[in-house]
Amino acid sequence: MNKRFSKIALGLMIVGFALMFAPAAFADQAGEEVSQGESSYFLTTEGARKLGGAIGAGLAVIGGAAGIGRIGGSAVESIARQPEVGGNIQTAMIITAALIEGAMLFAIVVGLLAAL
Repeated sequence: MNKRFSKIALGLMIVGFALMFAPAAFADQAGEEVSQGESSYFLTTEGARKLGGAIGAGLAVIGGAAGIGRIGGSAVESIARQPEVGGNIQTAMIITAALIEGAMLFAIVVGLLAAL
């Protein structure tokens, strides 16, 4: 892995970590009233919870799609190298993709339940 990619990945992880706590830091208090002429631009705790659930469900979909895509690509490459065992590779690929899809759907449900 080259150094530039490592620095970009580290920077994105730091920004993501900071953004993970930003909704809680800027959340309005539920009983606090906004005075006349002021407007509140910060997320409420309910809004932060819904945003977090949506982001979690979206990340689950992205991760699951990346995993299934990698499995498919590796399976096609393996079948191209050894066509005689293509049936066994295809069976293992379908079972593994189903397991990933099950875990992905579970993560989506948990993310959406957290948003309720």
